[in-house]
Amino acid sequence: MTTVPPAVTVGIDFGTLSGRVLVVDAADGRELGSAVHAYPHGVVDRALPDGTELPQDWALQIPQDWRDVLRFAVPRALQAAGVRADQVVGLATDFTACTVLPATAEGVPLCELPGYADRPHAYPKLWRHHAAQPEADLIVRRAQESGQRWLGRYGGRISSEWQFAKALQVLREDPAVYQTADRWIEAADWIVWQLTGEENRNPCTAGYKGIHQDGGYPDAEYLASLHPDFADFTAKLAHPLSQLGAPAGGLTAAAAEWTGLRAGTVVAVGNVDAHVTSAAARALDPGHMLAIMGTSTCHIMNSDVLAEVPGMCGVVRDGVVPGLWGYEAGQSGVGDIFAWAVRTATPHAYAAEARRRGLSAHELLTEKAAGQPVGGHGLLALDWHSGNRSVLVDHHLSGLIVGLTLDTRPEDIYRALVEATAYGTRTIIEAFEEAGVPVTEFTAAGGLLKNDFLMQTYSDVLGRPVNLLVSEQGPALGAAIHAAVAAGVHPDLRAASAAMGRLQPRAYTPDPARAAAYDLLYAEYRLLHDHFGRGGSDVMHRLRALRDQT
Repeated sequence: MTTVPPAVTVGIDFGTLSGRVLVVDAADGRELGSAVHAYPHGVVDRALPDGTELPQDWALQIPQDWRDVLRFAVPRALQAAGVRADQVVGLATDFTACTVLPATAEGVPLCELPGYADRPHAYPKLWRHHAAQPEADLIVRRAQESGQRWLGRYGGRISSEWQFAKALQVLREDPAVYQTADRWIEAADWIVWQLTGEENRNPCTAGYKGIHQDGGYPDAEYLASLHPDFADFTAKLAHPLSQLGAPAGGLTAAAAEWTGLRAGTVVAVGNVDAHVTSAAARALDPGHMLAIMGTSTCHIMNSDVLAEVPGMCGVVRDGVVPGLWGYEAGQSGVGDIFAWAVRTATPHAYAAEARRRGLSAHELLTEKAAGQPVGGHGLLALDWHSGNRSVLVDHHLSGLIVGLTLDTRPEDIYRALVEATAYGTRTIIEAFEEAGVPVTEFTAAGGLLKNDFLMQTYSDVLGRPVNLLVSEQGPALGAAIHAAVAAGVHPDLRAASAAMGRLQPRAYTPDPARAAAYDLLYAEYRLLHDHFGRGGSDVMHRLRALRDQT
């Protein structure tokens, strides 16, 4: 029988489709129990709950789905762990970024107000809401024209996924919603507000997604250049930032009733799913890059060097761990691209074989793809099915597969897409190193780690060993580590990470022959990457424009 420790922490990971709760030993990170609650509404990208249709590139969520994680998954996780409420010393959350919502001064989401249920802009915009690309382009253009110093901290580009672009879209398309919103707030901070009853803001989302640099936001003159009514936008963000790992407050009586925990239990400052995972993977040292691989991939790395890396998502002082510069980059589509291949390129005969053998379509395609030599399929792909986050920062780019013939098989396409995502990661690593920020170690985390072929391909393409985070709940474990610091169990994040983190060093190492073959293919990938992504041909943008006109 497992002995339950006297002090445990709870980490809650709010993902794209579900919320995951993990209960851990606050001393050593031993995982005691977990539970998952799937969002009933999932990603709202076709129509609102009342049937109001949404345009293309929209992605919204429903706040009640998030509250229900607290109501259903937390009690189930406590029960699975055999833990009493009085043993829980701290609670912490992490969220997808940049998932943002308009709210009242009391924290009520506008979509829950009378008369707003049929207004799309009143709902939270999920991280993968990409309909604000025109606003992102305007933000960059005006920043270049006025010489905004902060632009270089974001690789010279601002993403359509981020706070300012999404808020500007609200103002331009539904000004009444914009004016009604007293707050424009990351879901990472909103959920902490729900738990503690106190508004709080964290430096991670503010720095990476909210253009908060060197102690402030862009000034009113610049914001007015985007739209006259946008000059006071930062008033909707204004709130002191709290250090990561610090306590944000205690559970309210209402939140205690939802979760089954004690009122007053310490709640840590909010954070982002990718960034908290660095602590879980013991990846806090300078030069140690962590790739959190799921539907998309986020690359996180700390450094004692400040540099402007073209196409990075941002660099923020204390953005991951106090005392270092935290860098972020990412790929908008990875697991989503593999899922697309299964949906669209798997014939009935393959599906029948998979059922007969008791395999998933992913497992069957992986098995067939893994048996090929490097380059044997004759294909090369660009991993832009959901646009490009780094290093081009253009969500109006699209996917591409070169080399298709009448002999091309589904596993050929699947393997080419796996390789393309690895090439995308290599492009990001090289951008950092060319900018003077060395990458000395590479660790992977996330839901895709169980695919051995995928991970070996990454090691071969990157030409370096790949470590693994040994936990299926990396973000939730990272959140629980932050909770242990907030509760005073460990003195700081570095100590807590060393005690509670889980890392398998050198789980995969590159095969020299395959790595050499991939060097040749990667050179061809970079030619395609630069041609279609850096102005050689604008055909992807023209095709999207034609699609949008129909």
